[in-house]
Amino acid sequence: MPDSEVKPVELAAAPWGSRLLGPAEESSGRRRVRIQLLLTIPLIVANITGIFVSIALIGFVLPGPTVFTRRLVLLDFIATPLYGALALVIGVWWGTTRGLGTLRWATDPDQVPTEAEQIATTRVPLLLVLVQGMLWLGGVAVLTTLYGLSEPKLIPKLVFGIGFSAIVVCANSYLIIEFALRPVTARVLEAAASRRRRGIGVFGRSIVAWVLGSAVPVAGLMVLAVLALTMDDVSKARLAVCVLSLGGAALVFGLLLMTQTLAATVAPIRGVRRALRQVENGDLEVAVAIYDGTELGELQSGFNRMMEVLREREQIRDLFGRHVGHDVAAAALEGDPTLGGVECDAAALFIDIIGSTTMTATRPAPEIVTILNSFFAIVVDEVELCGGLLNKFEGDAALAIFGTPTPLIDAPGAALACARSIRNRLAAMESDFTAGIGVAAGRVVAGNVGAHHRYEFTVIGDAVNEAARLCELAKQDPDRLLTSGSTIAAADPTEAGHWKLGESVTLRGRVTPTQLSRPR
Repeated sequence: MPDSEVKPVELAAAPWGSRLLGPAEESSGRRRVRIQLLLTIPLIVANITGIFVSIALIGFVLPGPTVFTRRLVLLDFIATPLYGALALVIGVWWGTTRGLGTLRWATDPDQVPTEAEQIATTRVPLLLVLVQGMLWLGGVAVLTTLYGLSEPKLIPKLVFGIGFSAIVVCANSYLIIEFALRPVTARVLEAAASRRRRGIGVFGRSIVAWVLGSAVPVAGLMVLAVLALTMDDVSKARLAVCVLSLGGAALVFGLLLMTQTLAATVAPIRGVRRALRQVENGDLEVAVAIYDGTELGELQSGFNRMMEVLREREQIRDLFGRHVGHDVAAAALEGDPTLGGVECDAAALFIDIIGSTTMTATRPAPEIVTILNSFFAIVVDEVELCGGLLNKFEGDAALAIFGTPTPLIDAPGAALACARSIRNRLAAMESDFTAGIGVAAGRVVAGNVGAHHRYEFTVIGDAVNEAARLCELAKQDPDRLLTSGSTIAAADPTEAGHWKLGESVTLRGRVTPTQLSRPR
């Protein structure tokens, strides 16, 4: 099946692991607006939250001189808010004009990104975070300098408070950006399926979570301990407030980051697991959307490659079964086919169109092919319905076998019932041709005949020859269907009751007479 017909396993409303990212059929314009909002709003909220956290740490939690004095009022209510607002505006402007400007190619749903566009797109999360880090670092430099000129003892508080918030905001922002850009990342990975993944990886995400959840709080508590040792006016109550505040902030922001990390890790795994369930139910026409730039993206693309191989194998299996019969194909695939055969009881049905030579000489070839296809469609349908195997097509004739390679409880009865059904369906057709049918049962040898590099499954034995001879005789018989008395005797009494015994004849190439039998 072409790739365009492969069904994505994700729900249509959440092809990239979250409904917030929109449906797969969303227009490129709406998707660009959605990505813009998912980037801008959460990043602004994260940075504003970081600003308030740093103000709370510096103004109320960390030990040392207070920043709320008459001498620092201009810095508190003019310089600091002005720099915060300016940093937010610069961050939004840069992210919109430069960061999202790199993604202009994504507005065209049919455009395949070039290699340069792919590389630039994969760098967007890191570049946006670097811009935020530079703005926060600028805040440390500017505000520490301004406050330090008025009160040098405020420098440790400012560096620690702003630095703690900067680490929290930047770590959280990276995961926000990765999440918002999943639809674009999916197109990049689709265009360069063999390219090495450029994300920080599952290990990197785990390290980021560890840095925020463990390293930063522990480092902060160590810094507080140092400050407490170097300052004489730090009380136990003040130190307890500092520890509790930092611990609470670490718990809240650590939980948030860990939730984002786990969600980013679980979403691709959940998609592959859902796809595997569909494969277990027999649906091979599934695929997962590849949107993760880490090892999980390799898992997604690996699943899709595996499904391509399985679909190809299933197609080959189906074609193989159509050529040799599904029972023969299944036996060949399950075992180790070898040349030779085994002796068994089976029944053979031979059918041949009457007057095919004249028909071929008087009608165009396309019409002959149409006639043969409609004829063989009936034969194959009835043979398979009765549990037989259409073993050979021989021009305008066909040989069907009952009882091998799949055993049947009543192979002669199945062959006789099949012959009656075929004759009745051919008689009901509005066509100017008919066919002779011969049925025989007995001991045969069934197996692979040919060379080691090219062989086919076939059945050899007196029953096959007898069926062919009865078919020749049936062409001259008004009933168009003949079998032998021995075949009737071997069949189940219920099926045998549909037949009547007739005269005995010596078939061509045989030395003993054969008692004929016709349907009642």
